[in-house]
Amino acid sequence: MSVHHHYWQGSFVGDEEAGRRLVELPAAVEAALATELETETVLAACDALSTALCDPDHAVHGRLAAHLPEGEDPAVLAELGALLGRRELTRKLRRELGDAAPGRLNRADPRETVYEAWAPVGLVAHIAPGNAATVAPLSIVEGLLAGNVNILKTSSADTLLTQHLMAELAALDPSGALAARIVVLRFPSSRQEWLRLMCAPADAVAVWGGEGAVEGVAAHVPAGCRLVEWGHRISFAYLTSDAWSDAVTLGALADDVCLHEQQACSSPQVVYLDTEDEGEVFAFAERFAAVLAARPPAVGAASTDGPDPAEAAELTTTELMARLEEHLGLTRVFAAPDGSWRVMADTRSPLTASPLHRSVWVKPLPRKRMIATLRPMRRYLQTAGLAGSRTDIAELSRTALAAGVTRVTPVGAMLESYAGEPHDGVYALQRYSRRVAVQADPALFATTACLDDLARPVVLPPPAGPLLGKEDVQGPARRVARADAELYFRSGGSTGAPALSIFSYDDYDTQMHAAARGLLAAGYDPVGDRTANLFYCGAMYGSFISFFSVLERLGGVQLPLSAGPDHRATAQALIDHGADTLFGMPSYLWQLLHAEEDALRAYGGLRKVYYGGEHFTPEQQRTLKDTFGIEVIRSITYGSTDLGPLGYQCTESTGGVHHLHADLHTMEILDLAEDRPVAPGGTGRLVFTTHARRGQQLARYVIGDLGREVPGRCPCGRHAPRFELLGRTGDVMRVATYFLNHRRFLDLAGENGGHRGELQVRLDATDARERLTVRVERTGATDPERLREVFLAGYPELRSAVAERLLDLVVEAVDGASLDRSPTSGKLLAVVDARR
Repeated sequence: MSVHHHYWQGSFVGDEEAGRRLVELPAAVEAALATELETETVLAACDALSTALCDPDHAVHGRLAAHLPEGEDPAVLAELGALLGRRELTRKLRRELGDAAPGRLNRADPRETVYEAWAPVGLVAHIAPGNAATVAPLSIVEGLLAGNVNILKTSSADTLLTQHLMAELAALDPSGALAARIVVLRFPSSRQEWLRLMCAPADAVAVWGGEGAVEGVAAHVPAGCRLVEWGHRISFAYLTSDAWSDAVTLGALADDVCLHEQQACSSPQVVYLDTEDEGEVFAFAERFAAVLAARPPAVGAASTDGPDPAEAAELTTTELMARLEEHLGLTRVFAAPDGSWRVMADTRSPLTASPLHRSVWVKPLPRKRMIATLRPMRRYLQTAGLAGSRTDIAELSRTALAAGVTRVTPVGAMLESYAGEPHDGVYALQRYSRRVAVQADPALFATTACLDDLARPVVLPPPAGPLLGKEDVQGPARRVARADAELYFRSGGSTGAPALSIFSYDDYDTQMHAAARGLLAAGYDPVGDRTANLFYCGAMYGSFISFFSVLERLGGVQLPLSAGPDHRATAQALIDHGADTLFGMPSYLWQLLHAEEDALRAYGGLRKVYYGGEHFTPEQQRTLKDTFGIEVIRSITYGSTDLGPLGYQCTESTGGVHHLHADLHTMEILDLAEDRPVAPGGTGRLVFTTHARRGQQLARYVIGDLGREVPGRCPCGRHAPRFELLGRTGDVMRVATYFLNHRRFLDLAGENGGHRGELQVRLDATDARERLTVRVERTGATDPERLREVFLAGYPELRSAVAERLLDLVVEAVDGASLDRSPTSGKLLAVVDARR
């Protein structure tokens, strides 16, 4: 019976089946590339696997631990898990490819219809080393993050850890897109035909190993295919005179030498001293030998971690040769009696590779000769660990980099790394990607921010878990990890006490770019529009700051005025600086325009209004167009303080209809009374799950708004789902045994009563019965009695409540300034319930 040690696109297969499939590899790659792989799919699966690997009691951890190499510490799974978390991988994407979703064709410059993205090269063949359990799976994950199909070869001596780890990862993706992009084979390098079949259709071949391994693979790499070499490198430490006499520095250097027994490319093999004095070299070597002698023996030195026979022979030969040269005055050797460490002082400066296993060369190298001495070895240089003063570090860093070094660290931190760090002088994700561009006709694509919106729908992992309300979110918001708690906002408090929302700057940046794309879809022109930002500012309220950031990312002209009480000064600023576009809350803009109507009508330069937080009624929009000549009135975004931008309007959108920001969120519409989806087209509670969030996780969040799905594809051509906002759940009032809706009053007042101003409902309890007062903004044509008749005639439930003497209905006209508003955002309070 064949042993199934190969993992092929979701299943384990034996040698015979793997051989058949290798012949058909080109067709399998083409089929996989024909399907889409969202970056979020990779991030979500990796994050779930990370959680499992970091939990020793998790079933996945137990299954994978059984495949670790003999003697390998199970803690390596937790180390791998830490590298696969959303935080680390998102940082890696941003560092290496500039975006957390680098595959989307977004505008390179919002002011031009040129779209750029990072596209996969296609098929990446990975030739993994046999001495590092985590390298192979991490290499595949890098290929997946770039969107590639990946085929990986492990050594025939390796366990099946990588195969089973990739199977666990693929199982966490219900779409099957990850499984379709992963093949892991285990076979010896002597099986050249399999190696040829792996590399022949590849667009990039990544090789881990020394020159011999690279040469063996390079023979199979076709013309035009990228050969990505992750070969052996040499690293060194460099100490100035102040540092080499410091006991702390020597201890840190010993840490670098002993950690992993110099098996890492970043381990120091040579210690250079900034001197020409041979006596100082010998004296330092003797002191450092004493430090190494005090170190505990290597863990597992008697097991497979120790030198093999060939390595032991090299250690012996190197030490004996150094001892022979002592007679010539060239060297001096300090070594442990049991051979567990050795320090070899050498008066000659050229770089010499160490036989490893705590074997260190010490050499003189004045800084003035650093470039001339090291540059001949530049192909092999990696890390320089520096110790010296601040000025020394700055100067020596530049010199070491000029000599060919690719990374500089402090002594004691040579083996440390950070998320997204370049490897051997390059970014891996860029080596596995292509930068692609599409130039489009500005006349056809003026409002298209992302070409992918017109090409295909975004498919994100389905939402899961219980429904969350504001009370479920506020507690966890205060416990967000410090590294993610970088930006604090409070809501406007229009529907209750202000709520706290916390963001990382990366999350904020992602959301502001999304809102910017939404504005372009709504017809905003960053080249031609001159914008006054008139949102409220202060008290940790986010609107003004957010739209300042949006305009900054769009490169739009901005007057950051904010909503102020001095309407005359604001209007004068609009006129003086030629503003033609207004951003702000409808209630504030309405007040400003009517308070300064004469001046702004005489100016005649206002053309566009983008509003948020509230809605302009159809009658109000007619007034803005007829009175002030405004041509475009659209929602600036639909969103919330905690979730960020959720929806946007396109040029085909009217009223409360928005497209979902489908690359950030998934949306459900649930029944008003039960936690189940509404029937198609039905009205229900809007529930959002946000995916592109590193810090505060918000899944199945009941935002408090009502809406319905708008069926069919939008005439604008975008695939993003559409929904229509139908008010807040808080706008539905239970009064006198009936459910009444604020929006119904608003619609009746505008459509049947000709009212063009603001409207607020106030509820009071009296001794006899409840009282509902409709407070309308006083205009020249306001007739409260006429409006009362309109409400009773057009709202049967209201008419019944009044007829049954369960409710008193009052309509009163008031000045707009006397209506109750949120003190933070200035937003009109739709319903003021004073019964409690």
